[in-house]
Amino acid sequence: MPTNHDKNLSALPDILTLQQACDVLNCHPNTLRKWDNKGLLKAMRFGTRRDRRYRKEDIIKLISRKR
Repeated sequence: MPTNHDKNLSALPDILTLQQACDVLNCHPNTLRKWDNKGLLKAMRFGTRRDRRYRKEDIIKLISRKR
């Protein structure tokens, strides 16, 4: 049976901004940047500023590994 947390994850957009991913994972943006650099949670880069975006699937996989 899905938990409330699982239901909340399914309501997320397919692509999350850095801040959205931080809110879901309850971490600082610099933590996500470090995880990206280490290959733990890879970010997609968009636009001329090369802003980071994260796939919902990757966030869910990371949460599953941490449980």
